[in-house]
Amino acid sequence: MKARMTNPGYVLPGAMNGIGTIFQSIGESGLDQELSELVGLRVSQINGCSACVHAHVLNLRKAGAVAAWFEAPFFSDAERAALRLSEAMTRLSDRSHESVPDELWDEVADHFDEKELSGLILFVSLMNLFNRVNTTIKEPAGTTWG
Repeated sequence: MKARMTNPGYVLPGAMNGIGTIFQSIGESGLDQELSELVGLRVSQINGCSACVHAHVLNLRKAGAVAAWFEAPFFSDAERAALRLSEAMTRLSDRSHESVPDELWDEVADHFDEKELSGLILFVSLMNLFNRVNTTIKEPAGTTWG
């Protein structure tokens, strides 16, 4: 399978500069890298982005259980809170109430300080951006970036 077009981030290289700056800030937030990959995988599963799912699976050891994370015993309370937040931020059209209820916010805030939480929010937001770009241009699984 071939993508419909070159990834827009490469067509408009200024966009990659901004994304790189956001990634640098996320790296400085103290957010755990494995947790980022776990969250990125779940968001990409929800959005049906095979290119991103493939990339995150390569970087994770818990990948097999992510789709059923709620039932799987392999995740810490902090990981579960981050996954709940990720799903809430990603499934905006599924909601019949506020996107992130106070109860969920409080749960996540119990596990992450403000810098880590900022990193998590920005990371989930970027994953949703990447998923939307990649599914639109039909970026194939196995694509590498960088």
